[in-house]
Amino acid sequence: MCLIAFAYRRHPRYNLILVANRDEFYRRPASALSAWDEEPGLLAGRDLEQGGTWLGLHRSGRLAAVTNYRDGRSQETGLRSRGYLTRDYLLGQEPASACAAALAAKSNRFAGFNLLLGDASGLCYLSNRGRAAQQLGPGVYGLSNALLDSPWPKLLRARQALTQLLTSQDLEASELAAILADRQRPGDDLLPDTGIGLEKERALSSCFIQLPEYGTRATSVIMQDHEGNTRFYEQSFDAEGPTDIRDYRFRMPVIGGQA
Repeated sequence: MCLIAFAYRRHPRYNLILVANRDEFYRRPASALSAWDEEPGLLAGRDLEQGGTWLGLHRSGRLAAVTNYRDGRSQETGLRSRGYLTRDYLLGQEPASACAAALAAKSNRFAGFNLLLGDASGLCYLSNRGRAAQQLGPGVYGLSNALLDSPWPKLLRARQALTQLLTSQDLEASELAAILADRQRPGDDLLPDTGIGLEKERALSSCFIQLPEYGTRATSVIMQDHEGNTRFYEQSFDAEGPTDIRDYRFRMPVIGGQA
């Protein structure tokens, strides 16, 4: 998962609205959003190489999403897959805030990550790159491959587009997904320097990425109203373009509890 924009308790109808792009090499095997047969209640995509997930919901009322922290200067090897962070939380029972605090003590087992955890106790953010776990209040946020709300151009564009849509009472999943279909690249003077070189910074600078071997593999939308009615929508992509759409609707406990 490489770009997430989300609004928490900022809409009259929806408690949480989240849109996310997962960017990955096309050759890396993965299954699209689905129910996991061996784990009743879990709804997520699956990385078939390591067995984890990048974004998921558990019908017991848990949400998790992860992005990597991009640092081309780091030479870390032999670390655990970040997809275990989300999978293990979704299948656990520890409250989000307690889980985030516990993870801080062992976060060096993983390469750089940003982690978003939610349940009835609230919505938490954690990174193992210089920011302690924090409980998030109502607001509109953006998360890419640096710390929460780091002002990367694509993050600012996605967050602004989501903010503008919040003025509408009725929202459609396809309308929200379109936020992250933006392929515009910013000027070089606005690009971050993450140690991968200017050419790669340019290639990865748009919300939606489509390169010969790497690109946006899925755009996901989560919408949960204040009663817990939840929709989990996902459009998948391959190197040629869009493929299938998955769309689930169900009821689960409200993230952050009843307001």
